[in-house]
Amino acid sequence: MSGNSFGEIFRITTFGESHGPALGVIIDGVPAGIRIDENFIQAELDRRRPGQSSVCTMRNEADQVEILSGVFEGITTGTSIGMVIRNTDQRSRDYGNLATTFRPGHADFGYWKKYGIRDYRGGGRSSGRETAARVAAGAVAKLFLKESGVDIHAHALEIGGIRGTKVNFDEVERNIVRAADPMVVDAMISTIRAAQKVMDSVGGVVECRVTGVPAGWGEPVFDKLDAVLAHAVMSLGGIKGIEFGDGFAAVRRRGSENNDSMVPEESFKSNHAGGILGGLSTGAEIIFRAAVKPTSSIAAEQDTVDIEGNAVKLSVHGRHDPCLVPRMVPVIEAMTALVLADMALRQRSARR
Repeated sequence: MSGNSFGEIFRITTFGESHGPALGVIIDGVPAGIRIDENFIQAELDRRRPGQSSVCTMRNEADQVEILSGVFEGITTGTSIGMVIRNTDQRSRDYGNLATTFRPGHADFGYWKKYGIRDYRGGGRSSGRETAARVAAGAVAKLFLKESGVDIHAHALEIGGIRGTKVNFDEVERNIVRAADPMVVDAMISTIRAAQKVMDSVGGVVECRVTGVPAGWGEPVFDKLDAVLAHAVMSLGGIKGIEFGDGFAAVRRRGSENNDSMVPEESFKSNHAGGILGGLSTGAEIIFRAAVKPTSSIAAEQDTVDIEGNAVKLSVHGRHDPCLVPRMVPVIEAMTALVLADMALRQRSARR
């Protein structure tokens, strides 16, 4: 298996490299009759695109989406949807010193060992730019899920050790770090810029919340809803951990404290589980958090080796995000939408 496809029924296959002509995605399994708003797809890509603020990479890509197939007069036809996003602002010369040198924290060494060849221009398929294709596909999934009343919202919960305590999703697109707590925005921006000044980077935590998912979505045993969501999110470069509901905090409680007691009308007194029990949705809000590592590409000098195994010093040039979190928010939403669209279609075959 190539590892370039994801999903069972609502299935995507992405292609393209960071410094190639284009990135793209093929989506199979989208039911006919779904209204496709191309402006919405573009708006989702605009949330992810580079060059949008002073705390992200200055690579200037419009990320203009082209729908090539599967949509007629704004409606899905039931056939494969093809979309492409052209690369227009590559600077491959910025990566010339990486042709024979491995970047610390990157997939360079692993790709070299696996294939015996690698695209050193921004990492090729391992580049975060690959996620543009996922966001385009995720936007289609969101449009499909919207008809079922499913809403997906993510936000920057923590950046550089600064953590929000309030969640107001109306605030997320009003600030450049995509925080849902306006009281921590300035501090988050300051910690990113402080790292930039010393040619370094910071990480953080993205929280995602989903409403409108009915009870019972997910597949028993190997394709549990939380397992597939974890697969989807962990498939993103830069993600180093995920927790659902109260996550690791649950280990410090007793079962009587951690269990979500049920009340009449099939609801719960609490939601420590994050809306998933036994791998199936409970109907409660789905909540998870993903740990985003500090950006690996930094201009500060680091120790590494070349392809001959010689020790060398390396400063990574080019245009890179000092913090991945703000642009990771729409990407995590997209992967969540892809999982839920697939589970929605699987659920249709679960019972009469």
